Amino acid sequence: MGQARGEVMSRSYRTGVALESPGQNQLCLISQDEPVMVSVDLLKHADSPRLAGESAEHIRALADMDSALPPILVHRRTMRVVDGMHRLRAAVLKGQREIRVRYIDGADSDVFVAAVRANIGHGLPLSLADREAAATRILSTHPQWSDRAIAEAAGLASTTVARIRNRTTDRDSQPDMRIGKDGRVRPINGAAGRRLAGRLFAERPGASLREIAEMAGISPATAKDVRERLRRGEDPVPAKLTLAERKSEAAARGDGRDAPVVSALRKGREPDADQILRKLLRDPSLRLNDNGRLLLRWLTTRSVNTQEWEGIEDEIPAHCVPLVADLALGLAYEWERFAEVLKRRARAEMA
Repeated sequence: MGQARGEVMSRSYRTGVALESPGQNQLCLISQDEPVMVSVDLLKHADSPRLAGESAEHIRALADMDSALPPILVHRRTMRVVDGMHRLRAAVLKGQREIRVRYIDGADSDVFVAAVRANIGHGLPLSLADREAAATRILSTHPQWSDRAIAEAAGLASTTVARIRNRTTDRDSQPDMRIGKDGRVRPINGAAGRRLAGRLFAERPGASLREIAEMAGISPATAKDVRERLRRGEDPVPAKLTLAERKSEAAARGDGRDAPVVSALRKGREPDADQILRKLLRDPSLRLNDNGRLLLRWLTTRSVNTQEWEGIEDEIPAHCVPLVADLALGLAYEWERFAEVLKRRARAEMA
């Protein structure tokens, strides 16, 4: 039993540690030299993303293993453990005075990101609270990273990172551009990037799509769409993006006419869609008339939550992505119009 557990745990430490920034640029440099033996007395406690510290049970399990564990990762300048505090504690528990070390170089803030990535990649997994706390810290040190880039580093959903960003950071202090997972720099406001591209096409008619895209901070595909819209005499910004921009501006102003979901998120909570749907499905005033049953069918068949769509977006064929996105936005727009009608009715009845 102990041997089998040891084999599983040993295998869990064989995963490589990704220490790169968005776009696969090197964030920290890990020494390519052979690991060196370092006195345990010279090593400092990790700047760990674990809120509760080390697990005594995990330390004992590692100490019981007969096979050699991989070297720990140590920040050369500070001698602080980046990855491997459990292995260090296990070595001390076994009476070892030295441990194999591989050094890493980089800024303190970048080394913390490396520690988070290392701890979600192998060994004892970080808890959700650990990962959310880590994302909060990364947002403070790397605000220019996109929600998806930080989510990848912290092992979270991008929607979770977006909520943390909205809750913990000042909107006005955020950079206008963000670095995505692919390393590209893009404006936070997609509408602004499209408008800039529209002006650049007028000013530089001979410029290529790639040149315009780079100057406007948008993708070449978006630049092509802007060019086609201009040729047709249309606004370079689709109506759905204009609508999203206005909603974002209203939310930033604290406009009381925000949709209920936006108001709920501002208060740090999310409506429980499943609970609301179950309550409506039990309501006889809806179940016992035709229009009520029609509404319930709409709500049942056309609703989706984060747990359902997360992961699906990566499996959609590339040629279908724009169509699915447009359809989803169209449905969202119609639901928003329906919600506005209901809100006006509610306000009128309360007056």
